[in-house]
Amino acid sequence: MIDQQVERNIRLLLETRECPNCYLEGARLGGVNLGGANLGEAKLPVANLAGAKLGGANLGGANLGGAYLGGAYLGGANLGGAYMEGANLEGAYLAGANLGGAYLAGANLSGANLEGANLGGANLEGASLEGAILIGTIMPDGVRHE
Repeated sequence: MIDQQVERNIRLLLETRECPNCYLEGARLGGVNLGGANLGEAKLPVANLAGAKLGGANLGGANLGGAYLGGAYLGGANLGGAYMEGANLEGAYLAGANLGGAYLAGANLSGANLEGANLGGANLEGASLEGAILIGTIMPDGVRHE
């Protein structure tokens, strides 16, 4: 059950595309178009963002721990410093996204498109990258994957 604060914040986000530092725990936003939205520092643990369109969105420093982003479009999004432990990004489109310094321990990035993405300084301990597209991706050690 989603509480009233989360419901109010979802309405605000959908109306304005601005919800920095918002509390959105467990929000159901699957398939929603939030391209270019500002969700910097937002609290989105265990949120459902499956298939959401978040191209160019700011999710820098957001808490997406355990969130479901399978098949989401995050091309060019800013996820720098985001907490994404155990998040499911299977098949997500993250080409050109900034994930620098993100905490992705135990995350599922299987089949994700990370072409040209920045993973510099990210923690990928225990993360699954099976079948992920990594052409031109800056890896956690700063080396560009070829």
